[in-house]
Amino acid sequence: MGRVVCVANQKGGVGKTTTAMNLAAGIAKGGYRTLLVDLDPQCNATSGLGHTPCEHHPLVSRNNLRESIQSCEQERLDVLPGSRSFQDIETLAHEDRARSAMVASHLKGGLTDYEYVLIDCPPSLGQITQTALASSDEVLMPLQCEYFAMEGLTQMIEVIRQVMHRRPGRLRFGGILLTMYDESLELTAEVDDQVRDFFGEIVFDSVIPRDVAVSEAPSHGVSVLDYAPRSRGARAYIELCLELLGHG
Repeated sequence: MGRVVCVANQKGGVGKTTTAMNLAAGIAKGGYRTLLVDLDPQCNATSGLGHTPCEHHPLVSRNNLRESIQSCEQERLDVLPGSRSFQDIETLAHEDRARSAMVASHLKGGLTDYEYVLIDCPPSLGQITQTALASSDEVLMPLQCEYFAMEGLTQMIEVIRQVMHRRPGRLRFGGILLTMYDESLELTAEVDDQVRDFFGEIVFDSVIPRDVAVSEAPSHGVSVLDYAPRSRGARAYIELCLELLGHG
């Protein structure tokens, strides 16, 4: 299996799923075989790329994982769809280490054909997110440019450190991404300065602006790169892709 990037933040509404979708699409456009894994019970990454959630999540079913992978209209981009089944969510979120290890092993074993795998996590610090982190090479954390941007960040970083401690040398901090960036707002500049002063080089140079095209694209079942390729949002995600690929 290639490079596995976990897109995670316990705070909802920060652009996590949007980033996972558009980053996956951008990497695929760069010529890499890419898979987007939907672990969020809301299944927005699945529907946002034009697919239907599964009745049962592929990671808890006994079927071969590859049988559940769905191809997107975009070349080299596939999706492992999520499920809204409460029973599957409970199974994925179970605190049992053996079960968590089984899910992680299932995840790794079925995705060997891809150069990049992006995992969209639920907005929580629970077992699903921790399992995703334990199965990943790096974690990317979207952070909205708002007053409460730093709220909860300490807890998220602590969970990442715990996973790093349990699996030394495997997981690294890929970076923090500033989203919903509005240059006209003084608050945006303040959040930008605070985050970069505190975290330094792990903050991506690329920022994702507020752009209606980014919000509209999922309703058409495509990424913003296909929906509005000349939009500010599309250009920002292309820049992020180039930056991420350059860090590989």
